[in-house]
Amino acid sequence: MSIDRGVLAILNAKPGKGDELGAFLKQGRELAAQEEGTVTWYAFRLDDTTYGIFDTFESEEARQAHVNGQIPAALQEVGSDLLAKAADIKPIDVLAVK
Repeated sequence: MSIDRGVLAILNAKPGKGDELGAFLKQGRELAAQEEGTVTWYAFRLDDTTYGIFDTFESEEARQAHVNGQIPAALQEVGSDLLAKAADIKPIDVLAVK
């Protein structure tokens, strides 16, 4: 298995919406589990309003399938209610894995 690419998304919740954003991200795990090309998927909280998603892939095709898949679509649906600003989503290169 050669994991060499990923996606990092930082999400800022509106005031008072952090718990709802966290619950939404927990539900996202089920969608990620259905994605054949997603090797790992993590949802995390940095503080009361800052959350994130980090996932990894073995191929660019798998990463693009994820970026164009159900999780980003679901995030777009709830974004105006939960997010203080647009999600900061970046493709990344994975340099090392243990």
